[in-house]
Amino acid sequence: MRLQKLLSMAGVASRRVAETLIVQGRVTVNGEAVTELGAKADPAQDEVRVDGRRVKVAVRRRYLLLNKPRGYVCTRSDPEGRPTVMALIASQVAGEYLYPVGRLDYDSEGLLLVTNDGDLTAALTHPRHGVEREYEARVRGVPDPRALARLRRGVTLDGHRTAPADARLRQVVEGRGQSVISLTIREGRNRQVRRMCEAVGLPIVRLRRVRIGPLTDTRLKPGQVRALTAREVDALRRACGRS
Repeated sequence: MRLQKLLSMAGVASRRVAETLIVQGRVTVNGEAVTELGAKADPAQDEVRVDGRRVKVAVRRRYLLLNKPRGYVCTRSDPEGRPTVMALIASQVAGEYLYPVGRLDYDSEGLLLVTNDGDLTAALTHPRHGVEREYEARVRGVPDPRALARLRRGVTLDGHRTAPADARLRQVVEGRGQSVISLTIREGRNRQVRRMCEAVGLPIVRLRRVRIGPLTDTRLKPGQVRALTAREVDALRRACGRS
């Protein structure tokens, strides 16, 4: 079995990310580093490790929904020593290799999927599937119809226009010169929502993700985590064409 497929089946990473791990020399087979993408291994006989950690293919698929608070980074470890979302779910994973799907930056909050399903991760994060992410953004200023129209059409970031989005004004915060807008995007560029709002003159004060595809949970408090139901997992798969 090709190494990248084995790593994906084991829930270590999507095949695309697994290829990067291999090229970087972070994968070993029976104690020897492997950097060729065509390399194969037998999960029943070979010892495969990533960053020194043993990889086992026969793993139980886990799907957790976390309400990420501000002040955490969406990664397994952080070179700057900042707290990661993994600390919030440590009691539920007990040595299992799970990882966050997509990113919410350090100052953002809201729903985050954590799993060990590499194939589903790849499908959810690939822009061709257009899985929706809905955000509530508290911004400085009040958007006029022209600003909302620009967000809906897409704005230019790094020389490329963002995909069409859904944008609407939800609330004007009286006496503060601020408002709350709802923004639904179907791609995941770096700090995209913040940069889109800044591009139309609406710097973000507070940003919260409230929906991932069909997933939403208004009762999940910041810092809390729960397992997805079988119905929710099926809905996620359907949303990215994996039913």
